[in-house]
Amino acid sequence: MSTKTDQQVLDKANSWLNGNYDEETKRIIREMMENNPEELVESFYKDLEFGTGGLRGIMGVGSNRMNKYTVGAATQGFTNYLKKNFPGLEQIKVAIAHDSRNNSRYFAEITADVFSANGIKVYLFEDLRPTPELSFAIRHLGCQGGIVITASHNPKEYNGYKAYWEDGGQLISPHDKNVIDEVNKIGSIDEVNFNGNKELIEIIGKEVDEVYLQKIKELSLSPEVIRKNKDFKIVYTPLHGTGITLVPQSLKNFGFENVTIVEEQAVADGNFPTVVSPNPEEPAALELAIKKAKEIGADLVMATDPDADRVGIAVRNGDDFVLLNGNQAASLLINYLLTKWNENGKLTGNEYIVKTIVTSELLFDIADKYNIEHFDVLTGFKYIADIIKRYEGKKTFIGGGEESYGYLVGDFVRDKDAVISCSMIAETAVWAADKGVSMLEMLKDLYMEFGFYKEKLISVVRKGKSGAEEIKKIMDDFRSNPPESLGGSPVVVIKDYQSSVSNNLVTGEETPIDLPKSNVLQFFTKEGSKVSVRPSGTEPKIKFYFGIKGTLESRDDYDKVNNALSAKIDSIVKELGL
Repeated sequence: MSTKTDQQVLDKANSWLNGNYDEETKRIIREMMENNPEELVESFYKDLEFGTGGLRGIMGVGSNRMNKYTVGAATQGFTNYLKKNFPGLEQIKVAIAHDSRNNSRYFAEITADVFSANGIKVYLFEDLRPTPELSFAIRHLGCQGGIVITASHNPKEYNGYKAYWEDGGQLISPHDKNVIDEVNKIGSIDEVNFNGNKELIEIIGKEVDEVYLQKIKELSLSPEVIRKNKDFKIVYTPLHGTGITLVPQSLKNFGFENVTIVEEQAVADGNFPTVVSPNPEEPAALELAIKKAKEIGADLVMATDPDADRVGIAVRNGDDFVLLNGNQAASLLINYLLTKWNENGKLTGNEYIVKTIVTSELLFDIADKYNIEHFDVLTGFKYIADIIKRYEGKKTFIGGGEESYGYLVGDFVRDKDAVISCSMIAETAVWAADKGVSMLEMLKDLYMEFGFYKEKLISVVRKGKSGAEEIKKIMDDFRSNPPESLGGSPVVVIKDYQSSVSNNLVTGEETPIDLPKSNVLQFFTKEGSKVSVRPSGTEPKIKFYFGIKGTLESRDDYDKVNNALSAKIDSIVKELGL
């Protein structure tokens, strides 16, 4: 750390010591100055950045930490923007929810105080609630914005602050950048009004839960199948998070009477004591649930992340369980939805589904079978929400998903929703069972019909300033020297979302990409494989998404083809020098 940086840190820390901060905060700063200079640097070397999704960081004292003051400044900035956007509105309203993390309730109450101190009406959930219910509440209560305090599946030291707009979706252009500008204008803590007006804070809870759960129940497409198979055995774990508040109730509402909850993980606890990471994408997070499922002979395991917007599943395979990735779960869910909409005579030709550009093309193959319109969007569920908003009242959204374990059915929520997803995935599983097949067998049948899609994600971490430069060079090299073939198949289409151009290398035709500019490259091969490359927007890493396509002749060939496709991905990884 340079002398100049050291001085900047000391100047920032001293500004807190001399400012209107509480005595406990000042005591901790003095202690860091005397005994822990490294922590002082980490806490003050920069300001915690309000990004396009809000705040996320380690909790503690300092300008680079999640605390009362950084949360207060973010809320004041968002407040100022809301007032600029809705000047003629007699009463601006917001909804606030929080997860089970340490300090989440405290940060939610600070947020409520700052909004109400500025004359904004606040609907504050009485206790922890899933993030998607916050999205629902914004629209249900006629709010202009919303906040959820969560750091999703980050380690226990973290917390976060996600901002939503009046449509119930997370902030997108131009609001995201404009809110950032307003937050960055807050030059002093003295500009933040922490003196909450209790008359403007209304506590909400069960009354919103009931409406939300009823809307979810109305999504059910096979109630008679559930009645017939009401004892279908399910194991569910909320991983110490908010899912416990509503997922079991929603499953009960659907008619499932044999749901076993992993009791050790049913306790809301921001320390997440039974898992290394409360992330349903990690196999270890489902270990306790799978163990329980084996004990009781269950057929389906579901695990939700701490804020209950994503769900991971495991399905029975003989005496064991197989974890399904986000692409596979999304494919099974979309196939179920479209098949049932078709069987129930609900398709009018005006329906559509949405996925992100890095999600499996299998979803579109299934949609094409039923002549369902489909849309690709950039990575991030807020872009799926934007499509729903754009076609509201014009077209009917059936469902959508992203490879990172987030799915949505119906349009009354505008974010990925694990409460809905658990209910509809359970219905998909019981529908398959009623036909005499397992979820895994149904997936194999999809591969036989449309092609075997095998996906893999590799993240290359490159930290610091030199890492950022290296990531930039990797992207530059791919643009100037794109691969001519991948896995032995020629590259036939290159999509560059930064220049918004799709280049067909066979015909030489260039077509515009009608999506916001983003630093993403995609390479499509002649045989239907896809490789996507994008730097992460939140972490010092560059992500490579591999989607390889093969042929599956029979269920019995699954393991052989699966292994061959895995080997093919490994060879492409080597080709790319990863």
